Amino acid sequence: MVDVAVVGAGQTRYGNHPLGLKGMWAEAARDAFNSIDNDFDPVMIDEAFIGSIAFGGSQLGNTAALLTEHSGMDGVAVRRVENACASSGFAFRDAWMAIKSGQADVVVAGGIEKMNDLTPERKRYWLGVSGDTEWERLAGLTFPGTYALMARRYFHEFESSHDDLVHVSVKNHHHGSLNPMAHIQKEVSFEKASSGFMVADPLTLYDCCPTSDGASCIVLAADHVAKKLTDTPVWVRGSGAASDRLALHDRPSITQLQATQVAGKRALGMAGIGAEDVDLAEVHDCFTIAEVFATEDLGFAKRGEGGKFAREGLGRLNQGSTTINASGGLKSKGHPLGSTGTGQVVEVFKQLRGEVTSSRQVRGAEVGLTHNVGGSGATCAVHVFGRDQR
Repeated sequence: MVDVAVVGAGQTRYGNHPLGLKGMWAEAARDAFNSIDNDFDPVMIDEAFIGSIAFGGSQLGNTAALLTEHSGMDGVAVRRVENACASSGFAFRDAWMAIKSGQADVVVAGGIEKMNDLTPERKRYWLGVSGDTEWERLAGLTFPGTYALMARRYFHEFESSHDDLVHVSVKNHHHGSLNPMAHIQKEVSFEKASSGFMVADPLTLYDCCPTSDGASCIVLAADHVAKKLTDTPVWVRGSGAASDRLALHDRPSITQLQATQVAGKRALGMAGIGAEDVDLAEVHDCFTIAEVFATEDLGFAKRGEGGKFAREGLGRLNQGSTTINASGGLKSKGHPLGSTGTGQVVEVFKQLRGEVTSSRQVRGAEVGLTHNVGGSGATCAVHVFGRDQR
């Protein structure tokens, strides 16, 4: 099997984007193609996988074909990947597998979502489509409500409180304030974050990610092609994915995500490293409690000590062994559902190549990890990246 590298990566700024789906995708694709060091022509692309839940239903059918025709990818075999909020994380995995299997040499993976054209009522409807329809949505359980239940149970089982979640929020707002591509580019004090408007007890406004428009695009290549396109490829060292029961009441525990644990173990095992070897991780913090779970489930903190990890500031930029969400995470960078997974890859790609500003560069970054979750944890894709091929 061949080795696979990321040779180009680009995205729009996340937030309220003035362009529609076609314009956002064209912008992200152009950014990705332009980031490739040597001459690149979209006709080199063999396949493309684009993650999206088609938020709002504006383009449910043939989404991917609509987008690629606006980025010079005429005739490319392309399809939309839908796996809730993990759509483009799985699109990336599909692209990696297409090259790894020897069936393609150059593949695009990306994601897109236009979320802010809808009324608040319609947004709430579409945000809930990733839960169990019969037993959660029809019973009135909202997406914030789902994670609020998980947070309450976590506080009950372990020595943790809402203050630990506030530390996550403050950290990610700080990181996001340094990121010009982030939706929310402002600091927030501990006092303000701890007294925010209640959304679903115990989660306040500052525990929840924003609804964002955005697109992201990644170009992957087989090793024999990658070295012709760039002198600084970022190698995909490991890939793992898993699923779990969709409804919370069917899970043996709601204070850990088993899909993350399995996917993370597979990806790190393939890379031949442990969590302690990861310099930066972009984890799926749709709510602050989700980052606490991720730090435990991926092995950055022991079981039940994710709150302590946040409280001690171990995930802050260059303060612990692993920087968590240097981009600002979903909490601050934003969460355009279908774009999030490959958007995480954009951040890791640029960090490992030293292409971010010095104020937010993870020092000595050699290994990065992305963690993309669908819904409340029913699906998960984890990828490990390195500056070195092996």
